[in-house]
Amino acid sequence: MAGQKTDERDIHLGRRIAEQRKRARLTQRKVANSFGMSAAQLQKYEKGTNRISAIHLGILSRLTGTPVSEFLAAIPQMDEVEGFAEAAQEEHAASDPWSGLAAIVARHVSDHFSEDSRRDFVAALDTLSRELNR
Repeated sequence: MAGQKTDERDIHLGRRIAEQRKRARLTQRKVANSFGMSAAQLQKYEKGTNRISAIHLGILSRLTGTPVSEFLAAIPQMDEVEGFAEAAQEEHAASDPWSGLAAIVARHVSDHFSEDSRRDFVAALDTLSRELNR
């Protein structure tokens, strides 16, 4: 995940990876070889310096006999993470799921798209609406 900074979730996940690797009596070198990478790279995952991919987490799950969910157990929630956050979804889900989804998408587009891109997005939605109402 190039360009994304790691955070406390990556550190937590890294600790869980190291714990499960050690519990399975696997060396960093053995696991890294299974990934096709260096032990130094695996160490970066275990320290939370680099973010691990879902594919590598799946491989580690099979190597250690640990379900992926076990690695993710008690992972910190990042309420300030932008996008389609659970809290934002729950906020609108109770009343009308479609208007709730629309509100979340509108907020995301408003926060992350340029004015020109927002106009293009609206034009695309207008086209979609016309096509669906034929």
